[in-house]
Amino acid sequence: MHVTMTRPDAASTPTVTEAAPSTTRRPSTQAYPEPDRGTTTARLLGELHATDDEAEKKALRAEVVVLNMGVARAIAHRYRQRGLAEDDLVQAAYVGLVKAVNGFDPSHERDFLSYAVPTVTGEVKRYFRDFGWAVRPPRRVQELQGSIAKASSELTQRIGHSPRPSEVAEVLGIDVEAVIEALAADGAFTPASLDVPVGDDGAATLGDLMPGEEVDFASAEARVVLGPAVRALAPRDRRILELRFFEGWTQEQIARDIGVTQMQVSRLLSRILRDLRNELT
Repeated sequence: MHVTMTRPDAASTPTVTEAAPSTTRRPSTQAYPEPDRGTTTARLLGELHATDDEAEKKALRAEVVVLNMGVARAIAHRYRQRGLAEDDLVQAAYVGLVKAVNGFDPSHERDFLSYAVPTVTGEVKRYFRDFGWAVRPPRRVQELQGSIAKASSELTQRIGHSPRPSEVAEVLGIDVEAVIEALAADGAFTPASLDVPVGDDGAATLGDLMPGEEVDFASAEARVVLGPAVRALAPRDRRILELRFFEGWTQEQIARDIGVTQMQVSRLLSRILRDLRNELT
C-alpha cells in the first residue's frame, strides 16, 4: 500500500489518493483495530527506522500515514466553519501527517502523536496563513508564524511538550514579545461574531455593545472643530457661551450673573456667534 500526496500551489488544493495494496507487503492497516493504533504505529515506525530497504521504508511510511489519517481529520475538523472548505483543511492535515511520519525519530523515545499533532496543526495553520486571512497582518508577522510553527514542532519532539513562547523565542533568537504578537494574530483568520454572548450571564451579545446610529458623531465633530475658535474668545465671551449652551441658562439669568441687561446679553450672543462663524470660515 502506498499513499500519494501532492502539495498545492496558491491556486490548487492538496489531494490524497490511496493506491491498491502491494502484493509484497503485509495486510492493510485497516485490519488493525482502533485501540491498537498507537501500538501498531510504534511498531511500524520501529521497523521503518530499522530497515535500509527503500521500498520497504516507503511501504511502512504509507501504512503509518493511512493508520493515522483519522487523527489528521480530527485536527482539521477543529478548524471548520472558519471560511475555508473542510475538505481542503483535511488535505492540508494529511500533508502535515506525511511530514510528521517523515520527520519522526523514535530514538527520542517520544510517542508519535506528541510529535504528529503539533506538526499537523502547524500545517493546517499554515494553510490558513496562505488562504484564510480575514484581516491580513503585516508580512513580517505572517513569515514569523511559519518560523514559529517549525520551531514549535522541533521543540515538541525534543522536550516532549508544547513549548512556551519564551522557549520558541530563544530558539529563533528573537524577543518573546514578537512571538506573542505572531501567536495573537491567529485571530485574524476569522473575526469574532457579533452574536457571541458576553457578560457573566451571557444575556448580551458583542453586537449589543457596539455604538449605534444614535451616538451624536456630528456633535463630537463640531466640538473638535469649535475648540480652537472658542479658546480664542475673550474670557467673558467664553463664560456667556458656557452658561447659555452648556449650563442651559436663560438670557435673563446670564444677565444677572455678568451684571448687564437681558437685551445686552442677546446682542453679545449674536456678536459671539458671528465671530465664531467668521473664525471657522
